[in-house]
Amino acid sequence: MLFDTHVHLNADQFLEDREETIERAFDTGVKHMVVVGFDRKTIPLAIEIAEQHETIYAAVGWHPVDAIDMTDEDLNWIEELTSHPKVVAIGEMGLDYHWDKSPKDVQKDVFRKQIRLAKKLQMPIIIHNREATADIIEVLQEEDAKEVGGIMHCYNDSVDYLQACLEMNFYISLGGPVTFKNATMPKEVAAQVPLDRLLIETDAPFLAPHPNRGKRNEPAYVKLVAEKIAGLRGTTLEEIGEITTKNAMRFFGIQAEDL
Repeated sequence: MLFDTHVHLNADQFLEDREETIERAFDTGVKHMVVVGFDRKTIPLAIEIAEQHETIYAAVGWHPVDAIDMTDEDLNWIEELTSHPKVVAIGEMGLDYHWDKSPKDVQKDVFRKQIRLAKKLQMPIIIHNREATADIIEVLQEEDAKEVGGIMHCYNDSVDYLQACLEMNFYISLGGPVTFKNATMPKEVAAQVPLDRLLIETDAPFLAPHPNRGKRNEPAYVKLVAEKIAGLRGTTLEEIGEITTKNAMRFFGIQAEDL
């Protein structure tokens, strides 16, 4: 049994075959997924998909690239949606210094507002980080995000930052890059992260794992991520699947009977 903790089935790339994609995932042993909404378009669809499938859940938040577009009304809307029984986290949120659509100070402001909302609601958070690790850790520490904990989604940094993340009650989620032949950092992280803080994801339709790199990613491929991590840690796919599923259930507050 596998749990894809971060997937965008609400993306346009799945418009034509979303249900078939979900069925392929179920057939591969991926029984649970969290669909992440991050703007006005994708948030309602994330919840809609979760409503249609017993073991699919939703997260709602605002992406840092689009931080400049977020209004107070959007933040209030996100707060209202968190009362939905299938919404299990706030995110993805964070900082993205690769694109320049939203100024850094605006991104930080929107990031802080979402952390504070999560603390108010006592909900965990999902972090998007691109080329902004030091600033993200600083904001999380200043806002005392440890109180709610979270996921470092598609962790893409060295082991040097691991301890700071773990001390803040964060889980480390690995995706397709851990399978890339030239990617050394994710492999080092996969070998060293404590098993009780390890999660797996696809970030589909992005970052498809080897041997599908460059193609559309989909949740069924999370099995390839789990297999690679199992090899790096000298264990079995079954063990990684069991451990990461239990971790995800604990993190998202999903009851065992939902298994």
